Amino acid sequence: MLSRIGFLAAAEAGPSPVIPKPAEIAVGFIAFGILFLIIRARAVPRFEKAYKDRTEAIQGGLERAEVAQREAAAALTMYKSQLADARGEAAKLREEARAEGAVILEHMRTTAQEEATRITASARTSIEAERQAAFNSLLNEVGALATELASRIVGESLDDAARQSRVVERFLADVEKAK
Repeated sequence: MLSRIGFLAAAEAGPSPVIPKPAEIAVGFIAFGILFLIIRARAVPRFEKAYKDRTEAIQGGLERAEVAQREAAAALTMYKSQLADARGEAAKLREEARAEGAVILEHMRTTAQEEATRITASARTSIEAERQAAFNSLLNEVGALATELASRIVGESLDDAARQSRVVERFLADVEKAK
């Protein structure tokens, strides 16, 4: 209780540092009101304008982003379609190339077979001609040897061509009979 009494006594003794005077309260309210009106008239519109600009920029950016995203999706769809078309075209070209390759291969095979047949026929003709030439050469040699041998055996000269021819033909006929 003493402390309460001491407090009241101190309050009666002079102004309290905690409780403001009524004139200070009035000046404070007036200063606060003036400051409030100045801030409301000058700063608030600037803040609202900055907020509005920022909101519009964000909204515009979002709208532009949505438009760009739609355009990108459309472009992606178009590119995928073109890629699919290109792949289909490439597959078609590959199949055409394979078919043309098969035709070319068959043509080359046919041409090679014809060339081989022609070369074989040419070789057979050449071999037959060489065999015939060798046979004729051998026939002439055998005829000459037979004539010379017959001349030695008979002891007469068989220079007459008709005689030589008959002797050679008889000799060859005897050789063929012996086979």
